[in-house]
Amino acid sequence: MIEKKLDYKFKDRSLLKTALTHSSFANETSVESNERLEYLGDAILGCVVARVLFDMYPHHTEGELSKIRSSIVSRANFAKYAAKLRIDKQVLLGKGEENTGGRERVSNLAGTFEAVIGAVYIDGGYRKSFNIIKKIIKDCITNEEIFLDFKTKLQEVAQKKFRQIPRYSVIKEEGPPHNKSFEIKVEINSKFMGEGKGKNKKQAEQAAAKIALSELKKKLTSSGQTL
Repeated sequence: MIEKKLDYKFKDRSLLKTALTHSSFANETSVESNERLEYLGDAILGCVVARVLFDMYPHHTEGELSKIRSSIVSRANFAKYAAKLRIDKQVLLGKGEENTGGRERVSNLAGTFEAVIGAVYIDGGYRKSFNIIKKIIKDCITNEEIFLDFKTKLQEVAQKKFRQIPRYSVIKEEGPPHNKSFEIKVEINSKFMGEGKGKNKKQAEQAAAKIALSELKKKLTSSGQTL
């Protein structure tokens, strides 16, 4: 299934099996885990994404490229890529990890995705892994919204227009440890500006800041001002 979605046939299928072997399963069965491949895949992903962005944005500065890369090379995105490859259905987990929601855990999905990329690199070389990674992250790269730091933008607007810094606070936190969700509100000068939800506090704060910016834009526009 993974090979079909990758459009790549492993010459050494044992590499793929190792890439799908979580440490919890390895500890129970005395086989090699995917941790070494995860380490390698993480490095390859960072290198390839850096090169792709370098070619796509010839006029961007080092700082701008680094910011975009960090938006793409993240555990949350890697977990999404893993789900697209159906890694969550095929990763080998120990009984304890299986019973505590390990197939949905972001760290497990992201790590296994990195390991699969590491396995492709060893099995097929740099050019093959480069093409596969570029194809996988294509949607992410073309989605310009992920490059926007709504919290930074909101802080800039708040300081410029109100000489205040936005304040974030948790409204609600729910769900089991492996699948939590957060609801966070943002205030400026003690006035409620918006709220957002996310799988972690950072995501929820970004969502809240995005809504706050939208509301501020409406208010400022109606009074003849701009952000």
